Amino acid sequence: MSSVIDEMPRVLADDGSFNAQDEEVDLSGTPAEAWIALGFFWLLGATVVLQFVTRYVLNDSAAWTEEIARYLLIATVFTGAAIGVAKNNHIQVDFLYRYLPAPAARLLATVVDLLRIVFFGAAVVLTLLLIDKLGGTARMTMVDLPMGVVYAVVALGFALMAVRAVRVALRHRQRGYTVLERPMTSMDDD
Repeated sequence: MSSVIDEMPRVLADDGSFNAQDEEVDLSGTPAEAWIALGFFWLLGATVVLQFVTRYVLNDSAAWTEEIARYLLIATVFTGAAIGVAKNNHIQVDFLYRYLPAPAARLLATVVDLLRIVFFGAAVVLTLLLIDKLGGTARMTMVDLPMGVVYAVVALGFALMAVRAVRVALRHRQRGYTVLERPMTSMDDD
């Protein structure tokens, strides 16, 4: 009688050698916004490291790093949020859908998809109006750059989310159900 442990691949061979092999990494399915968010994240990390070094090692803090780190965090969040929209793993309450008749659940899920698209589209428009209203007059505190740069990245993030929301809605329409209606599914199921 063999146990489950005996059936598992052994990492340490009898001669003491290490027998682990990494799985092949495939990044071909990584969306563009993930690479953009990763770039902002690495810039954020470098800025925080620079801030730490100047403050605690050199004892002469670079004042601009805190402000730039804040803006890079905003950029990371807003571009990275498009990934969550693409994967359709936003916060949701599917309790109501268990008790609704299937046609009503389908209608409500479609309304949710449409409202999400409208929300992100409206956010893009409002952010662009804000950039227009600020013009070039509003400047960052420590770095002499216009605040419109920060809001432009936010607008880009909202635009990416809107595009992804449209794609998710089309996918839901094609499949005939959403994750709200069938909570055990994902966007990759078909």
